[in-house]
Amino acid sequence: MTQGWSARDIPDQSGRTAVVTGANSGIGLVTARELARKGAHVVLACRSEERGKEAVALIHRQVYGADVEFRPLDLADLSSVRAFAETYPHERLDLLINNAGVMALPYGTTADGFERQFGVNHLGHFALTGLLLPKLRAASAARIVSVSSGLHVLSDVDLTDLNSERRYRRWIAYGRSKSANLLFIHELSRQLRSAGSDVVAAAAHPGYAATNLQTAGARMEGRRLAERIAELGNRVVAQPAESGALPTLYAATAPGVRPDSFTGPRIQGWRGAPTRSTRAKWTLNDTTGERLWVASEGLTGVRYGL
Repeated sequence: MTQGWSARDIPDQSGRTAVVTGANSGIGLVTARELARKGAHVVLACRSEERGKEAVALIHRQVYGADVEFRPLDLADLSSVRAFAETYPHERLDLLINNAGVMALPYGTTADGFERQFGVNHLGHFALTGLLLPKLRAASAARIVSVSSGLHVLSDVDLTDLNSERRYRRWIAYGRSKSANLLFIHELSRQLRSAGSDVVAAAAHPGYAATNLQTAGARMEGRRLAERIAELGNRVVAQPAESGALPTLYAATAPGVRPDSFTGPRIQGWRGAPTRSTRAKWTLNDTTGERLWVASEGLTGVRYGL
């Protein structure tokens, strides 16, 4: 990877269609904007219609002639995921960016009864990818990029307690959901290869980027001091969302990105230009990946048929 790779190096995306989940703010918004700047038609898949349409308007102001649209998607509700896939209006899909996520929230469940972090970060995207896979396979050299985190190292998945029903620790649950993202890409890459598909599935992480993820949990619980500390960290330590989006954009567009690769910031995995990132050995475990896949199919009812 080139040491100074930036958004300027994104290849021309004219004629390509991308779906970016959670594109109304943070690195998702930057990802959508920069793909549009390079000519892609970008679907902003967001839970909030108000914020999604505001993001569309913002991109139109920042990028002359941007071809973007909002479509509703709530990853915490599998009926919404199915509705998004069923009403997706385009014949093919070139880029699927599984970006949306939640971090270290107080315990809660999705509309389908899944622990919220596992349900949104992993199961929602697992279902979405499977339902959109025929559109991806209809494209030439399509890519799937799942945004994980360096904090996946906090924990491997617990296949005996995927929904943290025995014990819930918010940061451990977050780490498990991010390990699940990497195991999903690992097993998906294996299955795509076995099927002879040219779709590339890869993963990325933003390092420590200033987004609203850091403050959401404290705000939900009214922990004002914790919220202020997170805000201070975003201002003083974190890199801006524009930099945090670069590993995702690299994985989505750069030539030669390998299946099951993991791209992150160059400097200590926290900040800087994108490069190959280290990952926990458990995220490359074939047996765990297969077992998580089977469990995810059972929980979501989505089967890939590869």
